[in-house]
Amino acid sequence: MTPESRTFTPAASGRQFAERRQWLARAAVLALANPGWAWAQPASAAAEEARAPALPAIGSVLNVPPIRLLDGALFDAAQHAHQPLLVYWWSSTCPFCALQSPSMERLWQSQRAKGLQMLALSIDRNPGAASAYLKQKGYSFPAAWASPDWRKTFPKPRGLPITLLRGADGRLLLAERGQMFAEDVEAIAQML
Repeated sequence: MTPESRTFTPAASGRQFAERRQWLARAAVLALANPGWAWAQPASAAAEEARAPALPAIGSVLNVPPIRLLDGALFDAAQHAHQPLLVYWWSSTCPFCALQSPSMERLWQSQRAKGLQMLALSIDRNPGAASAYLKQKGYSFPAAWASPDWRKTFPKPRGLPITLLRGADGRLLLAERGQMFAEDVEAIAQML
């Protein structure tokens, strides 16, 4: 199977996948009913989200510009051009990200020695909030604060969390909007 012909298939059966999506829809309604989370973004962030692009197409080339990680190191995806790259957009205030991030950490721990590169892009209001959250949760995946200026060169697709997987050939193998369940995140390892 060539990398171009691989597509993401949920780990669960069709019925289980449908039940999960129903659960997610109910959770979304509850989250939006909670003004502490749903309206935590300033009006400019809501306007930015409304203008956000759609997910990139599977098979398209994914070029990620260099960015400074929260630990001060420079992440330059071009230096890892022939390795798979997982890009994960998240926020410390996103309840769906909070549910998905432990699975992302497990995937990072199990696959980084096998060549997986990862870039977790926080859209928090400031880098301090993102750093504090990562430290509190004990996450070790490489994370950066995607400032509004940086997002002009690499815009976040509409939704959150966003999970993108670029194959070793530089083309997109996976583009998911919304929370992925643990077994679906684990299935990413099969795509590498």
